[in-house]
Amino acid sequence: MHVVIAGGSGFVGQVLQEILLAEGNQVTVLSRNPEKIHQTDQLKAVGWLKQGSRPEKEMDSIDAIVNLAGESINGLRWTKQKKERIIKSRMEATGEIIQLVEKLESKPRVLVNASAVGYYGMSDNDTFAEKNSSAASDFLADTVQKWEEKAAEASRLGIRTVFARFGIILGKKGALPLMALPYKFCIGGNIGSGRQWVSWIHVEDAAKMLKFAIDTADIEGPLNVTTPNPVKMKDFGRELGTVLRRPHWLPVPEIVLKLTLGEMSSMLLGGQRVIPEKAMNHRYSYQFPSINEALKAVFSE
Repeated sequence: MHVVIAGGSGFVGQVLQEILLAEGNQVTVLSRNPEKIHQTDQLKAVGWLKQGSRPEKEMDSIDAIVNLAGESINGLRWTKQKKERIIKSRMEATGEIIQLVEKLESKPRVLVNASAVGYYGMSDNDTFAEKNSSAASDFLADTVQKWEEKAAEASRLGIRTVFARFGIILGKKGALPLMALPYKFCIGGNIGSGRQWVSWIHVEDAAKMLKFAIDTADIEGPLNVTTPNPVKMKDFGRELGTVLRRPHWLPVPEIVLKLTLGEMSSMLLGGQRVIPEKAMNHRYSYQFPSINEALKAVFSE
């Protein structure tokens, strides 16, 4: 199988690469800097999102495209400029993917496009599965809706399209190192009320679910890339403290986060209880189904 990955050098993309290559697949990574990627007989890098780049001329017989490209939502604050980059990078990359597919004589059978559980908005009480529509109008929900609408253009080309709605991805990169930092200094504790839900997934399972979406022909539309076991923030913190052998005792008041992070604080102070109904119905087998197992795996590596 030949899989093209946009954003293949990122947090999840690197793990997906390893999984695909270990199974003997061909992988092409779309990159602004293809010269920085070590290419092999199985792994090829092609330039894109640069003036004069024509990736469609350098590939054929593609079975699947996975689009993980986009500006990270992490950072100190969502300034106006940061928010513009978050939206623009996703729309630009996804638009380029649609144009690439249009130019290919032989179309891939599936596009798996990154998305996020931010689609559902924030709630301490509701439970969300893929069948839920979003009534939210915050920045993350608006961004995700625009992103998915752009990716959905692949459907009119006869391509099965999957929106991989990621929860918080646990690994050596991403949000977890920042969440763990206070614990390493023995000042970890509840963030805000601690009652907000954390819908999470280990990075290995996140990458494997992307492969699962490629392989499972009747999965299309939204796919919640989370475990069936979301936890409250207070329980997440306690487990993190236990795994790191550090106390969970010093709360971070809501007002402190709002003053420090501004609008971005909503990512920590809000949450969603998201259930991966499609993955469960299709019997996806989780490598790390419990939060304790996942955190131990990350910090024992």
